[in-house]
Amino acid sequence: MSTPFKIAVAGLGTVGAAVVAAVQRHGALFEARSGHALEITAVAARDRNRNRPIDISPYPWFDDPVAMAKEADADLVVELIGGADGVAKAMIEAAITSGRHVVTANKALLAHHGNDLAHRADAAGVALAFEAAVAGGIPIVKAMREGLAANNLSRVFGILNGTSNYILSNMRETGRAFAEVLEEAQQLGYAETDPSFDVDGVDAAHKLALLTSLAFGAEVNFSAVHVEGIRHVSIDDIEFAAELGYRIKLLATARLTPNGVEQRVHPCMVGLDSPVAYVDGVFNAIVAEGDLVGSTVYEGRGAGGGPTSSAVVADLIDIARGRRVPAFAVPANRLKPIPTARMEDHVGPYYVRFTVIDQPGVIADIAATFRDENVSMEGMLQRGRNPGDVVSVVLTTHDTQEASMSRALDRIARLDSVVEPPRMIRIEPTLEGADPA
Repeated sequence: MSTPFKIAVAGLGTVGAAVVAAVQRHGALFEARSGHALEITAVAARDRNRNRPIDISPYPWFDDPVAMAKEADADLVVELIGGADGVAKAMIEAAITSGRHVVTANKALLAHHGNDLAHRADAAGVALAFEAAVAGGIPIVKAMREGLAANNLSRVFGILNGTSNYILSNMRETGRAFAEVLEEAQQLGYAETDPSFDVDGVDAAHKLALLTSLAFGAEVNFSAVHVEGIRHVSIDDIEFAAELGYRIKLLATARLTPNGVEQRVHPCMVGLDSPVAYVDGVFNAIVAEGDLVGSTVYEGRGAGGGPTSSAVVADLIDIARGRRVPAFAVPANRLKPIPTARMEDHVGPYYVRFTVIDQPGVIADIAATFRDENVSMEGMLQRGRNPGDVVSVVLTTHDTQEASMSRALDRIARLDSVVEPPRMIRIEPTLEGADPA
């Protein structure tokens, strides 16, 4: 009989309960794949008496996860508590100090403290694994850290938040407004009561900070991520996008530029030939571009008990096998700060929607402002031609520097004939071989 590999689990919510259930259900399979029986030897959560879909009575209970990390009979501690600081951080630090491996799904904590925790884990000779922290059941961390190890990566982009993707997909399919679809997503459990982290782009930004480090051997730098959400995306924008041959996605993008690393999360228009254009609902997708392999595409469920527990257990099996790989692909002491490319230096094409009074000279004034700010227009769409009425005018541009576009939109917003703030969405070239925006 194999030597048991002992695991302590902190956090018994949807994912934690699914991890325990998987170990209970597939013990023989996991033993065959890891060479060790995976044995849960301790659990901790906020409420011992909460009704759960699993039987936790066989396992020693700890009220304090930090005490469990220090005292439990365990080779590895799983952190599924959540939160960027507090008990989750203290528990992981205690586990590392005690010489125990750590598996976590906590992208917020790693986005803020990943560098320090990676240094601590390396110094202690233990693993810090986080496959479940990015894109749920998609094995993107392993793919980038190991499968693409032969490549110099130039860009990573994709859909990293299922809630926002569900909302945008549903708006396009039903013609309903953002607020209505968000309310439905909350009722279905796809969105939290406070959906800010999802719809304002913060969740995707946490994940992007980790992917950036994996891709470029850089220190995790969440503060350098430019973040915009989807609250301002309207049905008009979605319909105009379709007319122009695009779909709108909340895209997370990291790429190397001559000015440094560009990290940005914001709504994008992607062409129908893009690998992420047809990824709808709560699904995630990531594209990684390497010099040897070209573009590689990964798609799957980005959240939920089943997909996320799959990623957690994959890390458990790897560590039980004896596989030890640096958390962010290179040893922590080789992670380097990389200059951040300023968003105002970003260059790419743009979609802009203006709400104006239909009167002589409006388009001429807009065009003159674009000319003055060195913005080159590519095309124009207009709905309604009733003098004196309020109408929408849509313009697309050739490649333009963000600073120039911002100055132009600030000036145009002050025109008497413009009745609402201009709405700008970046257009993202996503075909292999395209010049990244």
